Amino acid sequence: MSAPDDSTDLTGKLLLAMPGMGDPRFDQSVIFLCSYSENGAMGLIVNKPLPSISFSDILVQLEIETDGQQMSRQVHVGGPVERGRGFVLHTPDYMLEDVTLDVDGCYGMTATRDILEDMSRGDGPNKALMAMGYSGWGPGQLESEIQRNGWLICDAPLELVFETDATKKWLAALSLMGIDPLLLSSDGGHA
Repeated sequence: MSAPDDSTDLTGKLLLAMPGMGDPRFDQSVIFLCSYSENGAMGLIVNKPLPSISFSDILVQLEIETDGQQMSRQVHVGGPVERGRGFVLHTPDYMLEDVTLDVDGCYGMTATRDILEDMSRGDGPNKALMAMGYSGWGPGQLESEIQRNGWLICDAPLELVFETDATKKWLAALSLMGIDPLLLSSDGGHA
């Protein structure tokens, strides 16, 4: 697979970690790219739940009252950068002006307390995924990793991102692409 050219916008796409990419933090990761430009990229891992923290734990810590409807929601490891900061990837039915990042009109990403308060009352987005931390790349870094066969690029259907069991997202995304994971190689080819 070749690296994206200057006209390719990967915003709203999924990155699937290839076997042998060399960074165990991203082993079989599925990363939703919230932004992508010549200045770098930012995304959230959407298939690695945090076993030690729940949405209700975050609400309690932030002293946000709840109606109890959203208490069992999983919280994911969004990436290794700013792990103490929360991000919510969600459907576009919830947008806060000048706060929510519109991702291709199909998703939104909000990183303020407002969305947590709304979610705790049942007034948030129809579908959402909360992550602590994010994954980030500087200018040219992601393209270099793609060229070295570190990532596959895939479309990001809402069902896969929000409804598929986290432990099955990597395989489900590969299946959408028609790829058998047993045939994946960590060695890249060049034509």
